[in-house]
Amino acid sequence: MMDNSGEWYRIKQPEKIDSPALILYPERIKENINTLKRMVNGTEKIRPHVKTSKSKEAVMLMMEAGIKKFKCATIAEAEMLAICGAPDVLLAYQLNSTKLLRFVSLIQYYPKTSFSCLVDNIQSAKLISSTAATSGIVISVFIDLNIGMNRTGISPGNKAIDLYETIVKLPGIKLAGLHAYDGHIHEMDLIKRTELCNKDFTAVEEMRKVLKTKGYPMPLVVAGGSPTFSIHAQRENSECSPGTFIFWDKGYHDALPEQHFLFAALVISRVISIPAEGAICIDLGHKSIASENELQHRVFFLNAPHLKPISHSEEHMVVDAGKDHSFKVGDLLYVLPIHICPTVALYSHAVCIESGKIAGNWQIIARDRQIIH
Repeated sequence: MMDNSGEWYRIKQPEKIDSPALILYPERIKENINTLKRMVNGTEKIRPHVKTSKSKEAVMLMMEAGIKKFKCATIAEAEMLAICGAPDVLLAYQLNSTKLLRFVSLIQYYPKTSFSCLVDNIQSAKLISSTAATSGIVISVFIDLNIGMNRTGISPGNKAIDLYETIVKLPGIKLAGLHAYDGHIHEMDLIKRTELCNKDFTAVEEMRKVLKTKGYPMPLVVAGGSPTFSIHAQRENSECSPGTFIFWDKGYHDALPEQHFLFAALVISRVISIPAEGAICIDLGHKSIASENELQHRVFFLNAPHLKPISHSEEHMVVDAGKDHSFKVGDLLYVLPIHICPTVALYSHAVCIESGKIAGNWQIIARDRQIIH
């Protein structure tokens, strides 16, 4: 049984890989997919977010495991899913007029994929309706609900119910359900996290009950990210949308102790200079690792956990190695990102390692804003 202990990350012949480089471990990725399926008892309620992997190969592994529904945040990610033959794609974004035309193009170019998007106001709903009618298609939408993230969405309640009933009557638009993302909930304790999740979701359940009493079917709800997906999976007529599980990272490993996903992605870096006593400089700049967190919360060095970053710039990171360190120029470091998702987006491709050996590349195809359409 694979786990996160030991030296699972070691690469045979690492000299064949220039640094910095994104490294993936497909055997561990497959195990993460199976772990997800076990956590929600199958695939019916799973709609993974592909924002983390951004790669066709990861999507194909999920589809081979029986996962058929996906969520994404960009037009490029939506097209990547369609290229893979994904049957059901939710673009979890409210589209302006320019993006909407690109979305229509996807719908027309990939007829075997069922696409949907988000809406949280009547102006956008009418824009989607008129564009769909002009294009001779029907566009499926989910109403985006704000349950505490305060980023997008309409608050669940009377105004959201009015929006629901208005959309039902619009031509060229089909109401597919509700969307509720609670990315603001990240308490470490699962009991406390569950209490907060259920509290914030109460208004959504009330709204669903009201719609049902009005004669509508119980709306499907797509809810939750990594911290809360297993909670939402227990709800009636629901789908959950974790994303980071596929590669996992140090941030969620520390914050979600009940989730036993494997580290399946890292970055390799090398010592390039020893600028002062006790300090080393490595080739791991802002352009190589996600840097939105404060300096001490960006990386963890698997084979040198005592190292602490001192400074960070575009192509360099200076690290405190201690007065008596033995590092030399050229030494290799295996680096776990605290946040893997934006780290992946910094690379055009990743090197795959199987049984310690280089086994090819995966293209991070959806890191671009546009693939074809």
